[in-house]
Amino acid sequence: MNAQQEQLDWGSLGFGYIQTDYNVRCYWRDGKWGEWEVSSSDMITIPMASTCLHYGQESFEGLKAFRGKDGKVRVFRPEENAKRMQSTSQGILMPELPTERFLEAVDMLLHLNKRFIPPYESGASLYIRPLMIGLGKQVGVKPSNEYMFLMFVTPVGAYFKSGFRPTPMAIMRGYDRAAPLGTGTYKVGGNYAASLRSGELAHSMGYSAVIYLDAKEKLYIDECGPANFFGIRDNTYITPKSSSILPSITNKSLMQLAEDMGLRVECRPVHVEELETFEEAGACGTAAVISPIERVDDLDLKKSYIISKDGQPGPISKQLYERLRAIQYGDYPDTHGWVRIYPDID
Repeated sequence: MNAQQEQLDWGSLGFGYIQTDYNVRCYWRDGKWGEWEVSSSDMITIPMASTCLHYGQESFEGLKAFRGKDGKVRVFRPEENAKRMQSTSQGILMPELPTERFLEAVDMLLHLNKRFIPPYESGASLYIRPLMIGLGKQVGVKPSNEYMFLMFVTPVGAYFKSGFRPTPMAIMRGYDRAAPLGTGTYKVGGNYAASLRSGELAHSMGYSAVIYLDAKEKLYIDECGPANFFGIRDNTYITPKSSSILPSITNKSLMQLAEDMGLRVECRPVHVEELETFEEAGACGTAAVISPIERVDDLDLKKSYIISKDGQPGPISKQLYERLRAIQYGDYPDTHGWVRIYPDID
């Protein structure tokens, strides 16, 4: 372990940004992607008329690398992130970065920044952030003719300070995250900008996240803050289906694990009143894996749905959480071929 690693208190890291040694970049010009460029600077220079600044032509992803007990480094389902980024590109008319190029960037970054990969059982991981932005200089509303793809990494701790412990969440009917048939199914910054006001208001009131209802009828559960929602009832894993929900890779994985554990899985519209019937519920995503829900307060209707009566995670949520994390760290057999292993990174 080198001096800079020794200066990092892995166990106390939050979910924030720490500059690492290198990032990689690639430009799309004249209808094709160029070669990789490696940079030690975490700054970029772009034209002030870039479409990313004016018309939101921007997409991003988030995935993690983990160091296992065996010393090997593993990345969880990077191919799925590449596919989702391609879907976003289709949705907002940006060029698709091929999966093999996406994986090349991940491979390069891990080797270039290996000293920032946290040790096993530190509670920390290496967060990988791919980003694509439109660089074309335009004032008219139309797609750019030039793009930059870049990827950087940063070591992170838990997303929620409470860790794997149930927290209260709120329904705030005066706010929407995304509209049906809009950009909700794509990972673009605008969706997160739309959630900032309600999210900060919820935090100021002691809630960990906002549970958004569908924008049309306000009857069905959509997203759960920056994550997908799931509920457990009668040995069934239930998660919302909607035209404005970002498909979560973590949720997709949990659905498979739930089936492996003998649960039924339902992906369908989930009426808000079903909250009364759930034995367990949580938010799931890359950052936290699972964030169990203690209760949901519908602030407008002044109604509370109690999920965790003892303040502890439910047994199924706990088992799913532990199973997924064990696969990510190499402590449980990866029967579905989800992890990309780097035995050559010491």
